[in-house]
Amino acid sequence: MATRWRNRGVTLREWVDRTAREYPARLAMTVFGAVITIFTLLLLPPWATASGTGARFVDALFTATSAVCITGLVVVDTGLYWSEYGRAVILVGIKVGGLGVMTIASLLGMAVSRRIGLTQKLLTASETKTGTSRLGQVGDLIRIIILVSTSIEIAIATVLLPRFLALGESIGSAVWHAVFYGVSAFNNAGFVPTPEGLVPYAADWMVVVPIMLGVFIGALGFPVMLNLLHSRRYGQQWIRHLSLHTKLTVTTSVALFVAGFVVIGAMEWANPRTLGEQDVPTKVLSAAFAAVMPRSGGFNTVDTGAMNPETWLVTDALMFVGGGSASTAGGIKVTTLAVMLLAILAEARGDRDIDVFGRRIPRDTLRLSIAVVFIGATMVLASCIALLRITDFSLSEILFEVISAFATVGLSTGITGDLPDAGKYVLCALMYLGRVGTISVLGAIALRDRRRVVRFPEERPVIG
Repeated sequence: MATRWRNRGVTLREWVDRTAREYPARLAMTVFGAVITIFTLLLLPPWATASGTGARFVDALFTATSAVCITGLVVVDTGLYWSEYGRAVILVGIKVGGLGVMTIASLLGMAVSRRIGLTQKLLTASETKTGTSRLGQVGDLIRIIILVSTSIEIAIATVLLPRFLALGESIGSAVWHAVFYGVSAFNNAGFVPTPEGLVPYAADWMVVVPIMLGVFIGALGFPVMLNLLHSRRYGQQWIRHLSLHTKLTVTTSVALFVAGFVVIGAMEWANPRTLGEQDVPTKVLSAAFAAVMPRSGGFNTVDTGAMNPETWLVTDALMFVGGGSASTAGGIKVTTLAVMLLAILAEARGDRDIDVFGRRIPRDTLRLSIAVVFIGATMVLASCIALLRITDFSLSEILFEVISAFATVGLSTGITGDLPDAGKYVLCALMYLGRVGTISVLGAIALRDRRRVVRFPEERPVIG
């Protein structure tokens, strides 16, 4: 294979690199489409189901899409419907999907960086401490992503394993559950290997906290994780060597967690169907868990469908934002929200520039943020209209399900399995577009840089 590519005058690595730079949308959509097809075929045989009868095509497609797009929405119970082989296929799909997201997003970031000026490129290299020579080393990038992600997954599994053993599980079962939750948590997939999921562990800090941390770290994104690792060499001065992207991602993620924890906890504190019957420490833990999961985690320790409608609405907003760029999380991303809020603050103050952490954010970044928000909102609106037309569910239920699919979260009010086949196909398309759409569109827009010789006269329309 490598010889054939070399005979054409280009290596496989060079072809991938060139495709990422010149056709980002084509690369992202083709790769994920092909992988989803493969895993759908792997879930269709009779031995993939516990009953041995074989899965329906729509159920296999939905599950494969949810796994590869690391969403977590299911139309059949993962622990009951699928055999051990089927659950293993799902786990591999989650791992492949998580690596694919971080790799493609990072390749697009490299592609965009090559289109900026030399001065900005040198500033970026100095700020991130990666060096410009590494921008073209696709193989090294992929190896680092695999090493970092696998190490974190193993760390989560290692922490969970003793606890599962202490709870009376056999060695084989404990290892399987620890590994499954480790991979599913870091990749923000939300799949669970047992019918009851994490509900029995709602008060168990030794199970819930590692999964929470895994979801939160996975939602930060590979660039942030790498930057945090590199900054450790500077000792007490490590904060000064963090990139602006890292500071915005971490700050906004923590702020959203705190806001979600306070609001969700207050709204559900007395709800007898969720937190109301729990003791105070468990209420605190459950509220914190519910605040982290909209980052794109998708796990739940209380019945999401039993939450108050106002809690659904708050969760909708948190899910729509999602996690960090080039991460396993979905949504419009926390940096997009941060840039929009900073732009509003700058406008309110009358500032000419958008400044934060001693850096000025370019205007084209604000335009990209507006494009991402508008495209995401349009996807959600169109999908809501389609599902409202073909189902009898309420708007609040449909909106929750649609945003969960678009942001690849996996939380559900419980209606996913009751959707007609047409509705399942709508969510399949939305999970796919929500995963690759914003990445590819953002890359395509960022790489499109038209230089015009003639500019029209400026005139301000009336706004507001």
